[in-house]
Amino acid sequence: MNLQNPIHILVVDDDPSHLAALKTIIKSWGYTVSLADDGTQAVESVKERPFDLILMDVRMAQMSGIEALKKIKDYNPAIPILIMTAYSSVDSAVEALKAGAYDYLIKPLDFEVLKLTLERALEHTGLKEENKYLKDKLSADYDLKNIIGKSKAMKELIDMLAMIAPSEATVMITGESGTGKELVAKSIHHNSNRKKHPLVIVNCAALTETLLESELFGHEKGAFTGADKRREGRFMQADKGTIFLDEVGETSATMQTKLLRVIQEREIQRVGGDETLSLDVRILAATNRNLEEDVKGGKFREDLYYRLNVVTLNVPPLRERQDDIPLLAQHFLEKYAEKNRKNVKGFSPLAMDMLIKYEWPGNVRELENTIERAVILLTGDLITEKDLPSNIIEPYSEKSDWVENPKPVPANRPLEEIEKEAILATLEATGGNKSETARRLKINRKTLHKKLKDYGVD
Repeated sequence: MNLQNPIHILVVDDDPSHLAALKTIIKSWGYTVSLADDGTQAVESVKERPFDLILMDVRMAQMSGIEALKKIKDYNPAIPILIMTAYSSVDSAVEALKAGAYDYLIKPLDFEVLKLTLERALEHTGLKEENKYLKDKLSADYDLKNIIGKSKAMKELIDMLAMIAPSEATVMITGESGTGKELVAKSIHHNSNRKKHPLVIVNCAALTETLLESELFGHEKGAFTGADKRREGRFMQADKGTIFLDEVGETSATMQTKLLRVIQEREIQRVGGDETLSLDVRILAATNRNLEEDVKGGKFREDLYYRLNVVTLNVPPLRERQDDIPLLAQHFLEKYAEKNRKNVKGFSPLAMDMLIKYEWPGNVRELENTIERAVILLTGDLITEKDLPSNIIEPYSEKSDWVENPKPVPANRPLEEIEKEAILATLEATGGNKSETARRLKINRKTLHKKLKDYGVD
């Protein structure tokens, strides 16, 4: 599969003559050009296929350039956007730049200035500043700066965290593997009244039943072979603080009974000992299993389930919060660029589009591993599609029409003849639907009707 496509620019303007002129001049500079005649169409186009840069008018009838800019930046912040305006007021320029525009140009355009600005903008991703702004905002609002996300699902999760963190409630954190359940647990602890005391993390799935009991409750000297001295368990280590029981759904029936007693009585006994030790500890638990189903199937104690499930927080999978992918990708890029002492500017728009549209079965953990790998192997200063693994590129190519083998460009034929052939073929492909034909050809209906009338087509 060949991903070495020409730089693709989307030009957005509701003035047909200006749109046509821009297409001609920009194509003459060697760029591929697509057109949209309003902001709504521009937003839809960006979600359908990748663009390397957008040149957009600020004044349009259906959706303004500023509004479209905001929606496009919400979807893919890596795309640099240039705003055109016939109004040279400071207010419109400032508004465009605040909304995320790379730069603005005054109509009538100076084409030499346009060319230089295009070249400069294509080297810019514009993601780092937005990432910093959003992380700072979350930090200021909730002091939960380790959780990155602007999607509706993550905002709801952060709001819930802000409410329950100061409480003493036992919390069950659910979600698929790799979604960041441990990070949520850490955020609860570090925003609680227990933050000055220990957070102790135990992976219940990593230990056998015997070892897990000793790990949690401690043991007396001589309690079993190899127990040459008394050892305090993780519950006692977490006294006055928080204990996080990760993958609690993997515990045995016997261990579930012992955990239930600890939660009810806030007391433990070391393995091999008779002394009862009182605890002051907050309990957080996590699982990627459906514990309700396990309770029905007799695999998990119902009374323990309800003791742990006082408050439930579900961490959504990454495929359900695509808006967070650019921020997370940039966060991991900065983390591993610093760790590996590399100067990496960001992502190409195409690479970012691939990351956004990938399903991420391994969730945030898979995304982090992907970015770390790309940074380590990167030889340039920008992560492109060439730096992504095949499991991300191949599904994307199967879904995207832009990677189809291009048809040969007709040569030595009049432009009017080629245009007529394209219009009539598209009209036939849409079953005579003129609105859809105009949309696919990126022209307005008035222009289409005039062309069809010239061709003798009603």
